[in-house]
Amino acid sequence: MAASHESASRGPASTTSGTHEYETGAQPDVFWKSPEGSVTLLHGDSLSALNSMPEESVDVIFADPPYFLSNGGTTCQNGKRVKVDKGRWDKSLGIEENHAFNRSWLEACQRVLTPNGTIWVSGTSHVIHSVGFAMQQLGFKPLNEIVWEKPNPPPNLSCRYFTHSTETVLWAAKGRKSKHFFDYPRMRAENGGKQMKSVWRMTAPGKSEKTHGRHPTQKPLSLLERIIAASCPEDAHVLDPFNGSGTTGVAAARAGMSYTGIDLSDEYLELTKARLLAEHPEWAAPAKSKRRLRAVK
Repeated sequence: MAASHESASRGPASTTSGTHEYETGAQPDVFWKSPEGSVTLLHGDSLSALNSMPEESVDVIFADPPYFLSNGGTTCQNGKRVKVDKGRWDKSLGIEENHAFNRSWLEACQRVLTPNGTIWVSGTSHVIHSVGFAMQQLGFKPLNEIVWEKPNPPPNLSCRYFTHSTETVLWAAKGRKSKHFFDYPRMRAENGGKQMKSVWRMTAPGKSEKTHGRHPTQKPLSLLERIIAASCPEDAHVLDPFNGSGTTGVAAARAGMSYTGIDLSDEYLELTKARLLAEHPEWAAPAKSKRRLRAVK
């Protein structure tokens, strides 16, 4: 899924400071909806979209918010040193404003979660501590801290740090009284009959997951499939407020769950639509038949 990480791509939620790019805008438009209504893609600002949704209407949320990494640093891509510049949406505006942003979209997510609903949030050290603190402030109930280990991380070209090879995914319930769903038997079965640990070793998305397009912060489908399998009750409604390339939506569709994705970018919503139609070709609109026109003499 990518994290809806785009100035338009990530469809970031807005703050109310007036100085952040993520301003609260007009009500979101429905970009696309599957014929039977199980999938809805909303085009617009995440916070506005979340505030327009009914209270307690979502069972599970996966969010991959901006990491605020695009501030002049470099990384390794395809063996070359490149600047980290994913877009304006990923630029830090300072600790206080970044945290206000995280708290605002988390609070909006908490409102739409069902009483026993849960939220997963991914991030690196640049953002995840702020997310965790905001969760504490808002009264979420922490469940697990998942470490996603990447066996194929890009090398550290500066040779001044350990190679960055993990991301953190926080799992929390809406509140202290929540009775969250966890498919323990399935997770144990998938782990060879042993309790599944909180360190998950998974490769980053390969070419097969990028046949319809690319996204700078795309998450592996295997990660979202496990998250949904572990935490979604039957017929759950899944939400990704930072839709990005739509990995969450693809995983939800595969599991037979309903899904809502929010993003500001037409490009990435089109990418999501293409990926979903590849999973469900029957959702494509039937081609219009071409009638033969008889020549008029």
